[in-house]
Amino acid sequence: MSEEKSAGSDVKEGEETLREETAESAPEVAEHDKLAKLEAELAEAKAAVLYARADAQNMVRRAQKETDDARTYAVTQFARDILSVADNLSRALAAIPDEMRADDKMKGLVAGLEATGRELETVFGRHGISKVESMGQPLDPNRHQAMMEVPSSDAEPGTVVQEIQSGYMIKDRLLRPALVGVAKKPD
Repeated sequence: MSEEKSAGSDVKEGEETLREETAESAPEVAEHDKLAKLEAELAEAKAAVLYARADAQNMVRRAQKETDDARTYAVTQFARDILSVADNLSRALAAIPDEMRADDKMKGLVAGLEATGRELETVFGRHGISKVESMGQPLDPNRHQAMMEVPSSDAEPGTVVQEIQSGYMIKDRLLRPALVGVAKKPD
């Protein structure tokens, strides 16, 4: 094999020597060689410029995406904190008995609390925060956190039958998973 390599390199050296000898006696061959060399260098330079442009364009796209993500998800921690306020407000509304809702003295308070809840939901929507749909849905470990299994003959096993705490998304990212009870076959 080493003989083949040395024979191949001998042939190349012979071709180069012959080319140089021919170029000395024929100037047009030398010019052609120079032109071919310059064209090859030009092609390399063009390819390098294209790669550099593509790289720069990718960097700009990446920076733009990072900026957009930072702008979109900058409020994530604040939104998580506000979710507990929304939970407390909805628990307070759910705890008001019907007789208090009917009482003329309490109607204003109840209406104010309900309006605050609606306004909070509107603000969430404006900022891309939405509730995760849970009830009747198959358990999705990317959106739900199963807290218990509930024996049920009405629902398919693995279906959410109880929502303990609402889950929320911010745009396309999970802000907080829904805490749920999942159906299982009765014993």
